[in-house]
Amino acid sequence: MSQEVLRVMVVDDENLARLRLKTLLSQSDCPNLVVAEAADARQALAALSPEGGSPGPMVDLVLLDIQMPGPDGLKLAERLRNLPLPPAVVFVTAHAGHALQAFELEALDYLTKPVRLDRLNAALARCAKRKPPAAAGAPGVPEVEEPTLVAQDRGRMVRVPASQVIYLKAELKYVTLRTAEHSHVLDQSLTELETQLGERFVRVHRNALVARSAMKALERRADDEEGGETWAVQVQPTGEWLAVSRRQVATVRDVMAGR
Repeated sequence: MSQEVLRVMVVDDENLARLRLKTLLSQSDCPNLVVAEAADARQALAALSPEGGSPGPMVDLVLLDIQMPGPDGLKLAERLRNLPLPPAVVFVTAHAGHALQAFELEALDYLTKPVRLDRLNAALARCAKRKPPAAAGAPGVPEVEEPTLVAQDRGRMVRVPASQVIYLKAELKYVTLRTAEHSHVLDQSLTELETQLGERFVRVHRNALVARSAMKALERRADDEEGGETWAVQVQPTGEWLAVSRRQVATVRDVMAGR
């Protein structure tokens, strides 16, 4: 029987620290998927409990730094305990002095930086054991395996989970896949990708698919190529603007309004 995939959120105010944790997670023996990351408590809570009534990502485990700007990791852990489906918490910190407070908050584990892969594996294994089978999805709804795209990266093949994709844009002879940190090249057509990815992505233009969760703003902007103005959608976290065709403006507006 295959082991269930742990959905992980990484919370740390240092980008390099988040990147190192994600690298270790990709090397872990325990199946996992980074579904969200945040630089502080505010971003983490906004991702888990977004406004507008739409549910945030299902998270089984939060890897949580303690010393951060604003409310620290201990205060965030207190807030997480009050969520309808509270995730497990593993503190990841450079200081060992908060261990007692951490375990008073029922933390699953307490890792000190630099994190070793064997300690992270042990924490993930503990989380996997405590995760009930029904926690992977809504009651009575079977879990759907997340699509994974295979991209080219400097002569090697890279598997990219759909949850990490911000947008897909057709160029002259290939499709560019954009994540928060990298751009990759795909051999598939946008039409094939649209069918594979389903409703989590929206066709905003004949040459672009955008993740619903990545849409930040929609407005009219100057068109440098053809002159005049055109509709465009801004994607997060890169801040890029992608053209939206007139016939798709209403669709994008409805998606951003949560309809």
